[in-house]
Parts: sequence; structure tokens; C-alpha cells
Amino acid sequence: MNIDWAALGSVFGVSLAVTVGLVGLFTLGIIGLSKQETASASGAGTGSVALARTGAYACFALCAAAVTYGIYLIVA
Repeated sequence: MNIDWAALGSVFGVSLAVTVGLVGLFTLGIIGLSKQETASASGAGTGSVALARTGAYACFALCAAAVTYGIYLIVA
């Protein structure tokens, strides 16, 4: 039995990078929501509140798209 160590290392590296990226993106979404709550509580303009909310929702949408694509790759 031969193990292709280069392919195994490549899969490990890509999996690690995607996992760290996805967790970072989700964290940015959580930070965006907390900034939105802070901005609305402090009475900041509606533009900054809307921008924080939109950015957070965009991060969550990208996370959902990445998870959906991963499920697609597993099923296909």
C-alpha cells in the first residue's frame, strides 16, 4: 500500500486554510453585529448602523455559500 504524501499534505493544507478562513469570516460577521448594536445604542447615524448590518449579513451569506458548496462537493 502506497500513500501519496504530497496529496495528503495538499488536502491537509487546503482544509486548514479553508477552515481558518471560514471561522474568520464568521467572526467578522459576529463583530459586525456587535458593532451595529453598539452604534445603534450610542445614537450614531443610520448609515453606520446599516453598513455594519450589511457587512455582517454579507459575511454570514458567504459562510452559508461556502458550507453549501462543501455539501455539494460531498454529495456530487
